[in-house]
Amino acid sequence: MNRQGAVGALLDIYEQTISDLKNVIKDISDNDLTKILDKKTTNEDCRSIQTILTHVVSSGYSYAISIHNYKENNVERPEKILRLTIAEYLNDLTDVFAFTENVFKEIKDDELEQPVNSLKMQTSWGQCYDIEQITEHAIVHILRHKRQIERMKRDKL
Repeated sequence: MNRQGAVGALLDIYEQTISDLKNVIKDISDNDLTKILDKKTTNEDCRSIQTILTHVVSSGYSYAISIHNYKENNVERPEKILRLTIAEYLNDLTDVFAFTENVFKEIKDDELEQPVNSLKMQTSWGQCYDIEQITEHAIVHILRHKRQIERMKRDKL
């Protein structure tokens, strides 16, 4: 796809980040997907590769829905779904990006940055972000969990 401008750059980087995560997980067996690899964590989203990927997919929709609803829409966040196969998560990650890309059809480059806090989106965790910041957060969120999965694969599988 030939994307242009700041919106295009953000989408290209987001798509590449998702692609990189997909490359890390594609060789994980369905059996290893559901193994509890971190028995010490108190974070239920980080106990297995399955729970991490469920969290990543759910969060990806949440970021895009926050942007979509900022543009005066009213879409509910989908429920988390624990998948039993890597193939399903690969499809989910593709779908998250397609959904995000569709949301960004409404966004122009000059709408990405918003210097006035009162006009930014309030996240569920209390931060105020403009469209660019929440998209950058979404990208880094995937990178952090990709790193986590890479370490789990290296140390525990």
